[in-house]
Amino acid sequence: QVQLVESGGGLVQAGGSLRLSCAASGRTFSSYPMGWFRQAPGEEREIVAAISWNSGSAYYADSVKGRFTISRDNAKNPVYLQMNTLKPEDTAVYYCAGDTAGWTALPTAQARYNYWGQGTQVNVSS
Repeated sequence: QVQLVESGGGLVQAGGSLRLSCAASGRTFSSYPMGWFRQAPGEEREIVAAISWNSGSAYYADSVKGRFTISRDNAKNPVYLQMNTLKPEDTAVYYCAGDTAGWTALPTAQARYNYWGQGTQVNVSS
């Protein structure tokens, strides 16, 4: 059974930092793009960042540019999300996702991703 498991969420004060990790089991994602999405209460799930299989390209939502960094270590966990200068509006459940279809080098649409983790909660207090 293929699983993506996120970790590293929690409660942090505004201006603080968190690092999310995503671990894979059941298959390798080292040759595929990965992404981080988030869903705030009452909101639709949105993309936060995506990274190509070789880390050559990355995408960031405008709301997190300059504050968040996506990275990957294909020998260990498939993807990380370093979140700095956190704001209360970053409060959400954060999901790791993998796209093994291979049609797009840097997918940003949710529909492109066929594997999803169950999410980790990030709460940022003001």
